[in-house]
Amino acid sequence: MNLKALVAAGALLATQSFAIVGVGFHYAPGLGTKMSGMDAPAPVVDDGTVALQHQGFDGVMQGFGFKAWIDLLPVIDIEATFNIQFGSYDASLFVTNPADLSVNEVPLEIELGGTPFGKANPKFVAMTGDLSITYPITFLPIIRPYIGGGLSYHLNSFILNKKFVSSIIDGTTQEMITVLSQIDPADPNSVAAAQEKSKQLGEVMKEKVQKAAVDEGLNTSIGGHILIGTRAKLPIIPIAAYANFKYYFGGDYPEEIDAGNMTAEIGIGFAI
Repeated sequence: MNLKALVAAGALLATQSFAIVGVGFHYAPGLGTKMSGMDAPAPVVDDGTVALQHQGFDGVMQGFGFKAWIDLLPVIDIEATFNIQFGSYDASLFVTNPADLSVNEVPLEIELGGTPFGKANPKFVAMTGDLSITYPITFLPIIRPYIGGGLSYHLNSFILNKKFVSSIIDGTTQEMITVLSQIDPADPNSVAAAQEKSKQLGEVMKEKVQKAAVDEGLNTSIGGHILIGTRAKLPIIPIAAYANFKYYFGGDYPEEIDAGNMTAEIGIGFAI
């Protein structure tokens, strides 16, 4: 084989190191996001019969995502990403029996219909769609480091807070609360009835919270991001690996959420 043939073969392999298009799946933890909890139960009705308390979380929101990219354009590349991240927290209703001031705690769980989990602790869920323009730092074969940025579309769920739970008090629950307020603490039969009624009220409230949580929509907002990353692809083999680090700005979140605004993406995909 002469020198020209070797050079041509090497050039072909180098060219094939860069994917024209690719799609991938990745692990995408959200870094630094915190959710503040409540120090004590807060009443959600005027007489304090029903109260709510939720905890928080701190550190890393677990997540995953999907990516598609195009390297065909001159000078710049384009990639589109969709990430889903979530953090779990505990929440409980506290129903007070006015007859003896005993408190019935009702842990809140959310029904996950159609999944094998059945019920789970409430979760704060953040979903983000990114459209990014990236610029390769070098044009070396196999490894393609780049920097870039773009637009982000944020969707996030609500928090089971006092405002949310207060909003679902209706005629049925208010009637049960009124009955409890009329209990005679000096009557043993009345005390026993109050204990049963407080348990019933707790279960009714729990069902209403669960239903409202499933029906509640997502908050949406628009922001942006900057990123640094790299993709790697061996010649001929249609498999690529990639890693990105993104910093977000903008976007609206519930007041209990202190967004870390940082996401790592580590994944693998099919590329040609």
